[in-house]
Amino acid sequence: MKLLHAAVLSTSLWLAACATPPAPSFETPAAAAAPAPQAKPAASAAAVIPTGPLTPIAPADISSQGVTLLQPPADLWERIRRGFAMPDLQSDLVRQHEQWYATRPDYMQRMTERSSKYLFHIVEELERRNMPTELALLPFIESAFNPQAVSSARAAGMWQFMPATGRDFELKQNVFRDDRRDVLASTRAALDYLTRLHNMFGDWHLALAAYNWGEGSVGRAIARNQKTGLGTSYTDLSMPAETRNYVPKLQAVKNIIANPDSFRAELPVIGNHPYFQTVTLTRDMDVELVARLADVSVEDFKALNPSMKRPVILANGTPQILLPWDNATVFRRNFEAHDAGQFASWTAWSAPSTMSVAEAARRVGMSESDLRSVNTIPPRMLIKAGSVLIVPRGAKMNRDVADHIADNGQLNLAPEQVTRRTTVKAGKRDTVQSIARRYRLNAAQVADWNDVGASAAFKPGQRVVVYLPVRSAARVPGRMVHKASTAKGRKGKAAPQRRPARSKRAR
Repeated sequence: MKLLHAAVLSTSLWLAACATPPAPSFETPAAAAAPAPQAKPAASAAAVIPTGPLTPIAPADISSQGVTLLQPPADLWERIRRGFAMPDLQSDLVRQHEQWYATRPDYMQRMTERSSKYLFHIVEELERRNMPTELALLPFIESAFNPQAVSSARAAGMWQFMPATGRDFELKQNVFRDDRRDVLASTRAALDYLTRLHNMFGDWHLALAAYNWGEGSVGRAIARNQKTGLGTSYTDLSMPAETRNYVPKLQAVKNIIANPDSFRAELPVIGNHPYFQTVTLTRDMDVELVARLADVSVEDFKALNPSMKRPVILANGTPQILLPWDNATVFRRNFEAHDAGQFASWTAWSAPSTMSVAEAARRVGMSESDLRSVNTIPPRMLIKAGSVLIVPRGAKMNRDVADHIADNGQLNLAPEQVTRRTTVKAGKRDTVQSIARRYRLNAAQVADWNDVGASAAFKPGQRVVVYLPVRSAARVPGRMVHKASTAKGRKGKAAPQRRPARSKRAR
């Protein structure tokens, strides 16, 4: 019996030394909270998994075996540190950027606090893909973790995707949303892109350089060095200053996160648990109503759902939203109890033809200023046929926006022509019709401007009033030109419909 007991005890000890508990997975951010996956043990302490039949081990052997920690990291920063796997870069540029960040504690504080909403999801995705957790710090360099950031080159979002690159990675950009700003979609696309670049170059520093500079540029720089017998690592390549500083900036932030005390940096506490979860919408809903039912401010809602560009969320285009973890439950409960009235006060309307903003506003029953504001339409623009706009929804309208419009609607604009009252000298045999053809005008308008019939002829040398686009009016060939105010026509008549009052720039 004693021998049996000893054998059982030895086997238990051996199992405790070798067992590595499986890391729980989150299929979606909406999955129930669970302990964070355990970090991989270092190579020097890797668990030894024997082959063959089980045999008892001596107590002396137990102390030499690496045992996987069962305790998850206390906070997310520690979890990130455990996943660092990229080689460190040592250079003067790294030290310069360390100094820059370390001497700006307010900036670091704002940046790290802003990241607290998004970091857990990014770290989860990196670990699921077995990627270095340094990459979770990349949005610090790209956008300071501001999902609304837009660069001078039109890159947008936390991960700073250009419009074309975003489309390459299936990030929708339409009148209702811009997925380059979406927390889940942009993170998925960024990690897909970084994975592709790493597979292409076989080096994370080169992959990061390509993320910033473009894979073609990095590939050509490598080819040039190979041709001249030079090295092809990140530090060997000739590249623009922005890319030359890109990885050193990331290394500097990594060093500060790894050892904040050395830089007198204070990192905000970020719990090692999900910040948000997804909620599926079944109806078109106003943003303000969603925020109210979830008991969050509109500002906090937009921080988690920065891709939304309009005051309404269309269920057929954006079926999932993000809400703080506890507020998601509040939303579901309040949604079920909500009076079965109107969920959305806005809907989508397609312009049947090219028209002015004033005409579109008249058709949908809005003021021109309100239509411009809600749809972000700049001055002096026409709405092109087929464009989709957000307009008020009728009180009795229960039908939600169709999926093909909600998922693909675009607002296409064209410059509105600014015209000027101009007089031209009629030639021999000139008529209303010939003048209209020459200047590509409507004959009825030419007749009206000159108080003549549509079939009238002009005397040679007679001054004929026309309204021409500003540039055309300045280039009337071989004619006497007289410029007048654009606000009123002859005898006080209103100018043509598509001739708005000009700004000082137009004058």
